[in-house]
Amino acid sequence: MSESSGATFGGRRAVPPNTSNASENDPPTMELHGLVPRGFNRQDYLNVTGVHLFKERWDSNKVDHHTDKYSNNKLIVRRGQSFYIQIDFNRPYNPRRDLFRVEYVIGRYPQENKGTYIPVSVVLRADRSVRLSIQSSPDCIVGKFRMYVAVWTPYGVIRTSRNPETDTYILFNPWCEEDAVYLDNEKEREEYVLNDIGVIFYGDFSDIKSRSWSYGQFEDGILDACLYVMDRAKMDLSGRGNPIKVSRVGSAMINAKDDEGVIAGSWDNVYAYGIPPSAWTGSVDILLEYRSSENPVRYGQCWVFAGVFNTFLRCLGIPARVVTNYFSAHDNNANLQLDIFLEEDGNVNSKLTKDSVWNYHCWNEAWMTRPDLPIGFGGWQVVDSTPQENSDGMYRCGPASVQAIKHGNVCFQFDAPFVFAEVNSDLVYITAKKDGTHVVETLDTTHIGKLIVTKEVGGDGIKDITDTYKFQEGQEEERLALGTALMYGAKKSLNTEGVVKSRSDVHMNFEVENAVLGRDFKVTITFRNNGPAHYTITAYLSGNITFYTGVAKAEFKNKTFDVTLEPLSFKKEEVLIQAGEYMGQLLEQAFLHFFVTARVNETKDVLAKQKSIVLTIPKVIIKVHGAQVVGSDMVVTVEFTNPLKETLKNIWIYLDGPGVTKPIRKMFQEIQPNSTVKWEEVCRPWVSGPRKLMASLTSDSLRHVYGELDLQIQRRPPM
Repeated sequence: MSESSGATFGGRRAVPPNTSNASENDPPTMELHGLVPRGFNRQDYLNVTGVHLFKERWDSNKVDHHTDKYSNNKLIVRRGQSFYIQIDFNRPYNPRRDLFRVEYVIGRYPQENKGTYIPVSVVLRADRSVRLSIQSSPDCIVGKFRMYVAVWTPYGVIRTSRNPETDTYILFNPWCEEDAVYLDNEKEREEYVLNDIGVIFYGDFSDIKSRSWSYGQFEDGILDACLYVMDRAKMDLSGRGNPIKVSRVGSAMINAKDDEGVIAGSWDNVYAYGIPPSAWTGSVDILLEYRSSENPVRYGQCWVFAGVFNTFLRCLGIPARVVTNYFSAHDNNANLQLDIFLEEDGNVNSKLTKDSVWNYHCWNEAWMTRPDLPIGFGGWQVVDSTPQENSDGMYRCGPASVQAIKHGNVCFQFDAPFVFAEVNSDLVYITAKKDGTHVVETLDTTHIGKLIVTKEVGGDGIKDITDTYKFQEGQEEERLALGTALMYGAKKSLNTEGVVKSRSDVHMNFEVENAVLGRDFKVTITFRNNGPAHYTITAYLSGNITFYTGVAKAEFKNKTFDVTLEPLSFKKEEVLIQAGEYMGQLLEQAFLHFFVTARVNETKDVLAKQKSIVLTIPKVIIKVHGAQVVGSDMVVTVEFTNPLKETLKNIWIYLDGPGVTKPIRKMFQEIQPNSTVKWEEVCRPWVSGPRKLMASLTSDSLRHVYGELDLQIQRRPPM
């Protein structure tokens, strides 16, 4: 096939951009030059008769490089570390007269100066079979290389023909001290690179929920799918050895917002022609569907983006983890404050209130050095693939140094001001008067970034990492970090320094009792008067169905009431919430948000408090019958009982378990109230050790239903 004219490059470059790992342009098998004598026979010269890559799972190439878990029959090695190959010739190799070298090539337009053509010169003793130890550089491009053996003759080069069996994948190497992703703790490497099952935390700060996620980075086809993601981004191959660039491209490509990336997001509770975000149990189906369809997969929300991004990073060898920030600020104008505008009667003004507080938000951290920043800002970097704000023309975020965020150094690339605001903003309550003026009523400096967590190393428990992002509230260092952020350009629009917290002795708080889906529950508001005066209060409670992003869908309850407070006393008001009031409009995650405002009539003080709750949802039950042994059949039973007073319709149940079963699903037309459905599947595990089965259920009116079961799969006994 002839190459198109180079005129389109306008004389700026002689070679077209090399942006596809999958594209190939094979070098000729014979490059002869000058006059070749009539009797020339390539068989007279050294000829390659075989190439052995030692690429079985038990071979040292895979075991020593920690790539033996990949379901891939090609050679997979990590950069900066030696591996072995053997080349067989038609006769003994003679170092005095024979010259050959091994060539590694990636992409369509390989160039030695770009690292896309890597020649390996060889010096060794005479033998018909030669065994070579080859080591790529610790900053080598990451991807799938084609391999050739080239033999020099007096008349030119004879080269082996293209053989996909000798393709070699080269990955990042957290075990190599010279690699930019080097991590010096073996337990952390096992967790953040080699663990293919994770736990993602969601829910609410006061009611933390968790769900397992199958990262599946070693499953068949996933490595190729991750390389395809970079090809779709048209990422230059020469930049694919740099984890900063790879993670930034990944953060743009995992979402489909502006680049036809992996997952289309949807937050409007309408999931026509797609799968609801809560139904996914892992990344494998999503990445394989994207690779085969070459179209964005529908649909995802933040934990889905984070789960798939984690697979992408770990699969390529970059240590990564999913992080959850409770009460995450989405600060539209990046002024480090979330402005909540109230009407004069205390109700929220939704037209003016543009910022939102996400009940939780999931992002990723990736481990790498940052040679582009001053010393001390390497290590964990925030990368976020949920499309929230535009960064340099695309929906992406990071890598932003966690250490830089903690100290307020938001001048360091990439997107540090946005992440700093997510964990450090103030909540400002402002009354929008009828005459157009705005009055700052009260300030809450501790609500945002309340708790930042990830999964613990080596277990399913929770690890609090809040102190890696921020100093303790009220510490001198915390004020200093905020001052540094403001100095480096983070904006603060309103002067809230002079806001008087409260001019009266009245304090208000409220509690929501444990609320179970489909049942009534109570909200209790407590007013306390710590002073000698007598007060009357007008209070307003608003209950809203909300998305987990803090955006309200519908108000299902509003109640105004008056309270009289005697000196040095307290009073409790109870508000009953009936199931019929909220059940008809429930969203994906069953979040209810309560907002209580109260005006002290004598002092005109406004008190405001808000809380979100997650309704307790019934679980899917998983049971296993039979021996839990590699290669043996066992029966998996999935059960669900409908606890609601209504019939569930169009039910899909999803089952997944890396190393135990491929992701599968089954549909049920309906489940009557208090009825149980059962689904049995026969599974044959192929991976030993601790494993997990995960199930999710979705229907027209009930979603975010999960279940999981821990397994201990035994090795097959020797024959």
